[in-house]
Amino acid sequence: MGERVVLHYFNGRGKMESIRWLLTVAEVEFDEKFLDTREEYLKLVNDGKLMFQQVPLVEIDGMKLVQTKAILNYLAEKYNMHGKDLKDRVMINMYSEGLMDLMEMIMVLPFNPDPTAKLEEIEKKAKERYFPVFEKALTGPVYLVGGKLSLADVLLVECTLMLEEKCVGILKDFSAVKSFQGRMIQIPAINRFLQPGSKRKP
Repeated sequence: MGERVVLHYFNGRGKMESIRWLLTVAEVEFDEKFLDTREEYLKLVNDGKLMFQQVPLVEIDGMKLVQTKAILNYLAEKYNMHGKDLKDRVMINMYSEGLMDLMEMIMVLPFNPDPTAKLEEIEKKAKERYFPVFEKALTGPVYLVGGKLSLADVLLVECTLMLEEKCVGILKDFSAVKSFQGRMIQIPAINRFLQPGSKRKP
């Protein structure tokens, strides 16, 4: 039995939340060390643990991993959620990066001087640019790529739930995406993650 995975981040969703989601779906237990003070962050920097002086930081397999996409790709490879070949992987990465772009817009919303107008813009982009892609991909197939659960599926369910918190009814014209979300939240690990008291952040 190897050492437990340790996540270093603030006590909030941010860029670490997708990593929590992926570990949860892979049914990997992890510990969290929250950075509550600047001093705690500076200690990580001074100890040489943050390559680019940024979190998230994930300690796993004797390594200290930084950069969200690199961490997600490593975990997806390790836990067999990155496709069966190179063509699967590039599709998974394209879907995943699109979803991360969309979720990043929501993450920075609280810092926007006019969040109401920005939210309307995000909702418009989600409906016109992003969700039609996933609606088409999921009309028929159960999963986005290769007929099996992948990183892209995990990020899509996270993204849809995140958007529904801000834009109620955003999926009403995307029945395949809504059905996909319904299937995903029945997966026992995801179902547990969505319950009060889990490691999912408010």
